[in-house]
Order: sequence, then structure tokens, then C-alpha cells
Amino acid sequence: MSREEINFLVSGYVSGTVPDYQMAAFAMAVYFRGMTGQETLDLTRALERSGETISLDEIPGIKVDKHSTGGVGDTTTLVLAPLVAAAGVPVAKISGRGLGHTGGTLDKLEAIPGFTTNLSFEAMIRAVKNYGVALVGQSRDLVPADRKLYALRDVTATADSLPLIAASIMSKKLAAGADALVLDVKTGDGAFLKDPEEAFALARTMVKIGSGAGRETVAIITGMEQPLGKAIGNALEVEEAILTLQGRGPADLEELCLVLGSYMLLLARKVSTPEQGRKRLKALLTSGAALQKFKELISSQGGDPAVVDNRLLLPQAEYRYPVRAPAGGFVSSIRAEIIGRAAMKLGAGRVSRESRIDPAAGIVLRKKIGDRVSRGEELAVIAGGTVPISSARETVSRGVRDAFIIKSEPPQSEPLVRGYVDQFGEKHY
Repeated sequence: MSREEINFLVSGYVSGTVPDYQMAAFAMAVYFRGMTGQETLDLTRALERSGETISLDEIPGIKVDKHSTGGVGDTTTLVLAPLVAAAGVPVAKISGRGLGHTGGTLDKLEAIPGFTTNLSFEAMIRAVKNYGVALVGQSRDLVPADRKLYALRDVTATADSLPLIAASIMSKKLAAGADALVLDVKTGDGAFLKDPEEAFALARTMVKIGSGAGRETVAIITGMEQPLGKAIGNALEVEEAILTLQGRGPADLEELCLVLGSYMLLLARKVSTPEQGRKRLKALLTSGAALQKFKELISSQGGDPAVVDNRLLLPQAEYRYPVRAPAGGFVSSIRAEIIGRAAMKLGAGRVSRESRIDPAAGIVLRKKIGDRVSRGEELAVIAGGTVPISSARETVSRGVRDAFIIKSEPPQSEPLVRGYVDQFGEKHY
């Protein structure tokens, strides 16, 4: 398809002159036939320009955005945004809400008393100019064509098309106005793309879109065979983010933030190598500068920064139930998707877009892959929110217990980072 044909289709779909059934036929054709690199770029730019776009030119410096393809317990934005901002890289990030077994950054932030993500783009720019960081929700005027197409793909079984996935993600990132992009593409049981080669393929497609649009882009392929960190649930993940910014968080969450952040600093021209970036970010964690930046972020968006020093001010679970190991041995794997769906049943996630979130609900892992466990020892703790769900307790407990695979021998360790795709689209393992 030519650029003009794609522009005609997308603009007509937004205006209503192209009906759903014709757009569904297009999505089905892409699903079966794919798209060339140029067609995918043209579709992305057409989606991007279908509504409002944001200019961050008022903000001095190179603005670097980060995107994750989603997972279970993925708290990186809450740690990464203030950490990178403390290094002098402005972060103006538009985030989304959770749906299904994957959590949403906005839901986590709104577990902080008073915190608002409903800022205008003008207010977001002011906040970044004053404090170096802002985390807000997407306006309905931003990429409206993608919102319509996304809903259509969901009901026509065309959601799993790589070009459509890449165009959907990248159109929103380009419209948000950042100068450069770091993409965290998940693979494994708890990820949307469970096959590592499919994750690499999506990463290459998105990097090429970014480059074609004049935005320097790199993608990091990371594992989601188990939940990231130990907390799954909104207030629980805020608490874990605070611990990580204090240098006391889970090793895997801190490691991922250092990896992604080092590339953000590299693209912002603050360092000349990722290794230098990592060293600088680690120093900001140690000094407390990143934690102070998180307080500033909370305060600037109407939240109570006292939660950083007193985590009991966050929504608290009214009841906690342990899930115990049925046998001794080593944790061989943890089915991340099952854990995510169990947390969703407690109210920590959404079954549909209309579902209400219980901010206190969730699951805390006591064991991770490779840990030794004795029979009867705690594998996890179920945190019930403000509304006890006694009918779901046994179902959730059984699901969490079954998600832990325990074997007699320790498992082979898998690296958190599986590789990356550089700004030229080359794969590195």
C-alpha cells in the first residue's frame, strides 16, 4: 500500500467515512499477509497524526522515553523515572492503565494518596521544566485512530499481528514527543510474546520505526518467566519501588532499572557508554538523590510525599493469607501469568476496562526461582484489600501454589537481559 492509501484509510476511519467492517478487513489482511517495513512505518505515522501530538521543545535537553510491553510486577517506571530524572535527563512520560494480568503504571501511582495523573499536557511540561519528571495519563485526543483500531483488533482476533502491535505502540510513543526511545520488550510466560525470537522480531520492527521517524531507538529484550520483583498489586508495588529507590529492593527490579536507565542516559548524551550510565545511576540510588526526586514527583502531582518515609500511609490490606509449599526442594519456575491472574481475582487488576481496582490487594512473593524451600514454608502471601473476597481465597491460594514449580535439583539460571537491538536494527545476544 502507498503512503497516500494508508493515510486515506486511517483518516477515514477516524472521521467515520471508513466503516468498521472495512477496517476489520484491512486488519485481517495485515494479520495474514503482514506489511513491509515502509508500510508499517507509514501506518505508524498515520496513526500518530490522527489526533493531537505533543511538542516537548520547551523542555531543555534530550527527552528520552521508555516503554515496556508489559508483564507481572513490572514496577520499573516508578523507579526509573525519578532515577533518570535525578541524573539530569528530563522524563515526560505518558502511561496507561492495567488490563488483564498485566499491571498499569497509572493505577499504581494512584494508590498514593492524592496523586493525580490527570494533568493537561501544558501542566505536564511545566512539571518537567520545574522538577525534571512527570507521569500522566493519555488524553483521548492523542492517537484516536489507534484507540479505535485497538478495540477492533480485540474483537476480530487480529491482536497478535506484529506490524499492528508495533504500529500501535510506536504511534503513541512518537505522538508523545520524546527525542529518543528505550524499549523494554518482554519475553517468557508472563509476557505477551512468550517466544524470545518473536520478541526480537517485534523489537527490530519498533526500532526501525523509531529510526524511520527520526527518533534514536534501542530495545532491550528481558525475561518475564517469573514476576519482576516480589510485589504484585498497586500499593504493594509502590512500596517496593520506594524500597528499591532506597537501595533495599529486589535484585532483579534494581538490575532492570539500571540496565534501562543506562541506555536512557546514553541516548540523552549524558554518558558515552552504558557502563558509565549504570555507575552513575547506582551512585544516585546510594546517595538518596533518586528517592528525593520521587518525593518531588509525588508532591508536584498532588500526592502525599510522606508515604516515602511512612509506607503505612499507603492503602493497607485488611487480611493476609500465606501460601505454603506442598513439598521441599528448589523453586524451578514461577508461572507469572497465573500469579498475575490470581492478583486480578483479588481486585489488583481489571477483567474489563470498567472494572474497579482495589489498591491494597495483591500478592507478595517470598520465594523466587532458584530459592531453596522446605515443605510448609511460605511461598507467597495473599494480601486482601479493603473488601475481603472469601469466595476467591481458596481459588487464588490454589492458583498461586500451582504457579510455583518445585523440583529436587536447582534450576539453570536464565539471564534477566536476553539481548538488545541497537539503533541500527542489529541484534546482540
